[in-house]
Amino acid sequence: MKFNVFFIGLCLFATCNSFAAEKTTIRIGVQASGTLQWELSALQDDPQVKSADFQLEIQNVANAEAGKIALQSGSVDMIVSDWIWVSSLRATGADFTFYPYSNTSGALVVPEKSSIHSIKDLKGKRLGIAGGELDKNWLLLQAMAQKEQLDLNASVEKTFGAPPLINEQIKQNRVDAVLNYWHFAARLEAQGYRQIIDGRGILKGLGIAENVPSIGYVFKQSWAANHKQAINSFFKASKQAKNRLCTSDEAWQKVIPLTQTDDLPTQTKLRQRYCEGGIEQWGEQEQQAAARIYTMLRTLSNNQLTGKSESLQPGTFWSDK
Repeated sequence: MKFNVFFIGLCLFATCNSFAAEKTTIRIGVQASGTLQWELSALQDDPQVKSADFQLEIQNVANAEAGKIALQSGSVDMIVSDWIWVSSLRATGADFTFYPYSNTSGALVVPEKSSIHSIKDLKGKRLGIAGGELDKNWLLLQAMAQKEQLDLNASVEKTFGAPPLINEQIKQNRVDAVLNYWHFAARLEAQGYRQIIDGRGILKGLGIAENVPSIGYVFKQSWAANHKQAINSFFKASKQAKNRLCTSDEAWQKVIPLTQTDDLPTQTKLRQRYCEGGIEQWGEQEQQAAARIYTMLRTLSNNQLTGKSESLQPGTFWSDK
């Protein structure tokens, strides 16, 4: 696998060996197409973090599953994933834990002139769904529809597939609506497609008022306990990097090549949706809301998504206290 190593220090790389040895190395698995790459790029450009007590060793991973394998095998220390997976691992005795990264999730999108204006309008329509039957957005959308006496599973013609394929399905008029991951939905919006509801809107429709992060940094609790100061420094630097991307046009310009699009409306929409996912609050209320979401998903998936554990496992969310 290819490694890119970013050394953040006070001296030149060639003369840094003795100083860098005192730093904590954080080996992090990153998908080439993921937004974490934007953040880490902005982070390494920040002169204020040159005195940080960590250094990053970036390992490219092909996809989310490859990242999970790398983390579980010990070839990386940290990836971005979801807390449902973390809880299922903890139920088997593993000590992985989660720290929030983004609360942006998926969105339901239709063509601009579509007759679909609400979830009820999906009845009898063709729906493209990123992922599979156990996709969290799909499960929660079904739960919201049930509150309106609509059985989506029985009343729509479903097509499951990878996110890029699902976008192609709606562009070719093979489906009437798509439920896709946020950055793929944003690309459609930039081309004139219309959002019906996003993941946070679905949760609000289910009575969850708190903004609960959909994904976060996942790492071993035992490893984190031995490197608390460095990990806290990294999380702080990561949040500052995200804030710069959202407030500084100069910082954003530098990561535009990583968005893999030359289209200005798409770049603008990606930035907007990315910045909407900032974690403003993360505490007891949000964690209790996550526990309620867990219970919903456990019931909706008949334990298939969550595993057999009746409740969110203690320690799923990392605390540095």
